[in-house]
Amino acid sequence: MGQAESLLAGGLAEIREGLDRGDATSSEIVEASLARIEKTAALTVVVSTRAESALAEAESASKRIAAGQALSPLDGIPVLLKDNIVHAGEPATCSSRILENFVSPYDSTVVERLQAAGAILVGRANMDEFAMGSSTENSIHGPSHNPWKLDHACGGSSGGSAGAVAAGLVPIALGSDTGGSIRQPASFCGVVGVKPTYGRVSRWGLVAFASSLDQIGPLGRRVSDCAAALQVIGGHDPRDSTSVPEPLPSLVNALTGNVEGLTIGLPEEYFVEEGVDPAVLARVREAIAELEAAGAKTVPVSLPNSPNTIATYYVIATAEASSNLARFDGVRYGRRADKVKDLEDLYMRSRSEGFGAEVKRRILLGTYVLSAGYYDAYYGQAQRVRTLIRRDFEHAFETCDVIATPTMPETAFALGAKADDPLSMYLSDIYTVSANLAGLPALSMPCGLADGMPVGLQLIGKSLDEATILRVGDALERRTDHHAARPPEIA
Repeated sequence: MGQAESLLAGGLAEIREGLDRGDATSSEIVEASLARIEKTAALTVVVSTRAESALAEAESASKRIAAGQALSPLDGIPVLLKDNIVHAGEPATCSSRILENFVSPYDSTVVERLQAAGAILVGRANMDEFAMGSSTENSIHGPSHNPWKLDHACGGSSGGSAGAVAAGLVPIALGSDTGGSIRQPASFCGVVGVKPTYGRVSRWGLVAFASSLDQIGPLGRRVSDCAAALQVIGGHDPRDSTSVPEPLPSLVNALTGNVEGLTIGLPEEYFVEEGVDPAVLARVREAIAELEAAGAKTVPVSLPNSPNTIATYYVIATAEASSNLARFDGVRYGRRADKVKDLEDLYMRSRSEGFGAEVKRRILLGTYVLSAGYYDAYYGQAQRVRTLIRRDFEHAFETCDVIATPTMPETAFALGAKADDPLSMYLSDIYTVSANLAGLPALSMPCGLADGMPVGLQLIGKSLDEATILRVGDALERRTDHHAARPPEIA
């Protein structure tokens, strides 16, 4: 293994140190990343690359870094984008047939900020179609394979992003999280994933699924990797009406390793034996014990509306998806059916041919709950329950600084295991959707293995307090080596 390949196998910190020491150039790191993407093509975690442009940008970064003029910690670093984040001149398929030939005419805000920081965007990661799924099996590109066990799912919908980081293709990838779509695949693939506070990262240029829930965030090998990436992409954007105006604090400086005096809340509703793999609970409790040994306190808290989160989420998310996806009608852009009889036939055939089964299911559900006579009974009621869920967290945070839970009730499942049981797939989001409904920041990080597969610990923070969950996660990393574990099946 050459020096660049060795650095790439580590993570952002190792690559940054190697670049700054002159052990390798950005060009060599990007070449190694592209070569590894090609070598592991069978994983189907990357759907397209921009090799020529990336190498040209890496050459410029190499010169800057050699001159001691690095733009940021991400300067010269290869990064992947989830395929629902637009990049001018590049495809943005959302893993859907209806957008299979779409090329974006503009850059998303996160792309602008990554490029201004010198990051090298090497390609695009696989995902569930329009971010609707928990396994990255709902994709026109085919399912992504978990690097830890190739016949198992990466999770979703940002499964390609998580799988790419786990397989060592890039140190950082961006995903989007509507109900757990960053944290769930991070848990399944043994990497760190952060869903920021709603509005903390601009959604300008993110293809919308559920606009009141969607949020872009980073995945990386370590908490510090994600902190550095979030520092670059976060902050106010006037083009996004939901962007919060508060400035982003220094997240990297928050990683002190000190959690003495912090209080961690443990929701009684999330630590029940029923429906949870006992080995998952054991790893999570071991991680919490490590934090207690580091000086943190734990207290029980209650989130009494937890049993209602899945139903609330799937009413709101499908309603907003139905509205957002109405724009894909075969008229303005995207797939257009041939030889249609009239306008109605154009709409019906373009959408029928373009959307997959899961997207159609959610559009139908969403259209139903928004329909006359049912709007208040379903969508209106779900919004009222959402308020109660948010108040549960506000009350819990009166007695704690951070809430800790399992990220998922299980480790990665086999590909196809839940394909015919969508309800089972939906129920697996039980621990993650509440943070989206409440608009709170949350991260998933590795906390050990169960039967050889990664387990994730979830940390949920107060609104706009990404710094504290990152601080707690970093402190746990310093006391354990779970982040250093690598998939045995990927050389």
